[in-house]
Amino acid sequence: MNKLFCSILIGSISLFANVSPVILAKENKSSITYFSRSPRLVNVMTTYRGARVGSPRYYYTIDLPNGSGEPLKTITINKRQGFEEIDYYPQETIAFEGTPHHRENPLTIEETTWDQQTETMTITFDPPVSPGTRFTVGLKAKQNPEHGGTYLFGVTVFPPGNNPRELYLGSGRLYFDGTDSGDYD
Repeated sequence: MNKLFCSILIGSISLFANVSPVILAKENKSSITYFSRSPRLVNVMTTYRGARVGSPRYYYTIDLPNGSGEPLKTITINKRQGFEEIDYYPQETIAFEGTPHHRENPLTIEETTWDQQTETMTITFDPPVSPGTRFTVGLKAKQNPEHGGTYLFGVTVFPPGNNPRELYLGSGRLYFDGTDSGDYD
């Protein structure tokens, strides 16, 4: 009887030991990832402010602090205010460390998608952007709006993971002149 009890006990322990890592892996897959210190939207600018100017680039500079706790995997940028729809060339999106006037190392973009219905551009990095990095994303618009005015673009960031907690950084403002003189900001 003791041998039977020991066999059952050893079998149960080995079965539990084999199942336990699977259970832990499922728990880890559902865990929430988040920034412990907020990234910051530093600046938004365009290469040309004039109405109707073709192929301008809109730059969004973000500071990901050292204490953020997580790298940055994805950014969404969507128009929140503005009279006209702005269309983009998603395949011409660029990203680099630094600012538009002081470019450093390029960042690798895994995927860029443009959802015309929600007017949202989604940029995914691979590898994710490391904490302690100031970087810029440059979107290539097909054309500035036909008429001048103020446009607001909401910027939201996501850490990597299966259950990332999004963080809205705020709105960046671009002002377009009613003329087509288009000078550099």
